[in-house]
Amino acid sequence: MSLWEIILLAIVQGLTEFLPVSSSGHLLVANGLLESMRRPPVQDLLEVSIVLHLGTLAAVLAFYRQEISLLFTSDRRVIALLVLGTIPAAILGVLLKKVIAEQQSALVLQNVLLAGFMFPITALLLVWAERRTAGDQHYSQLGWDKVLVIGLFQAVALLPGISRSGSTIAAGLAVGLRREAAATFAFLLAIPAIAGAGLLESIDVLKSGSTGTPMGILAVGFFVSMIVGLGSLALLIRWVRQGRLTMFAYYLVPLGIAVVLWQTSSR
Repeated sequence: MSLWEIILLAIVQGLTEFLPVSSSGHLLVANGLLESMRRPPVQDLLEVSIVLHLGTLAAVLAFYRQEISLLFTSDRRVIALLVLGTIPAAILGVLLKKVIAEQQSALVLQNVLLAGFMFPITALLLVWAERRTAGDQHYSQLGWDKVLVIGLFQAVALLPGISRSGSTIAAGLAVGLRREAAATFAFLLAIPAIAGAGLLESIDVLKSGSTGTPMGILAVGFFVSMIVGLGSLALLIRWVRQGRLTMFAYYLVPLGIAVVLWQTSSR
């Protein structure tokens, strides 16, 4: 993989991992565009995907360092909530990536056309979330039933085109969290989700071997995804406070239509 390709994918990852537009869907579309330009696609993203995920994981750890430190002192109860909220996505992720046959799993996880159909679904989730009156709860006050609801929304976001951040923030608002509390819990929940995805992809690398991308290029991808991720995370928190998530719907609906038309016309 060339330097400009990994920079492109790192920017896409850094922006879309946190902005409510679906990183998996955008990486699939970006990879499809590279392939349509007669560039070799990044097979399963392999170690490239791991490095980009690690970059965005580093961004979350840096941005929420104070909230993370509280998990080991006054907010220890939240650790159990994060474990519980991760279970639905962990079960579905293992089923899709390790239990179901690889070809059948690829029909879901590597399906650009499916991403095109799911982008507008994310848009509807964001509009629905913004029309709800925000609650007054802090995430440390959540009960197990409400955490499972948020966890189920995160599991659905394994589908390309469904935003993990958008769906979990929407679920948090739906169960009565304050705006910023919903966003914070969503991104704390992202830590095990991103780390788990990286672990599964690392297993794939061990089985299939390296794609041969030089370490220097991978390092550039890590830092670009981390820096862009920090910026996009800060912007999203500001927009969540201002109740401006609906603006992403105006991007996702035409994007979904464009992707569907592109994919159906090329078949």
